[in-house]
Amino acid sequence: MKTNIIRIGNSKGIRLPKSLLEQCRLKDTVEVEVDGNTIILRPVHEPRSGWDNAFAEMAKHEDDLLVDQDAPLTTEWDETEWRW
Repeated sequence: MKTNIIRIGNSKGIRLPKSLLEQCRLKDTVEVEVDGNTIILRPVHEPRSGWDNAFAEMAKHEDDLLVDQDAPLTTEWDETEWRW
């Protein structure tokens, strides 16, 4: 697809069709990266987005146990050195 670069105040920009924005899941804020002479736009993902679904799937498959569940809750350091 070709498009024209347009003047926006003292800057320049391009108009992206709504269908293209929806297809790429671009909203009001994007990540912009330059790779050589290529501009890359990516949707911004919230930190930890999708974790709730991932954890629900893990629980469904009983894969949500602690990896170190057999490890003691306290260490020798906790018992001898730690002061409240």
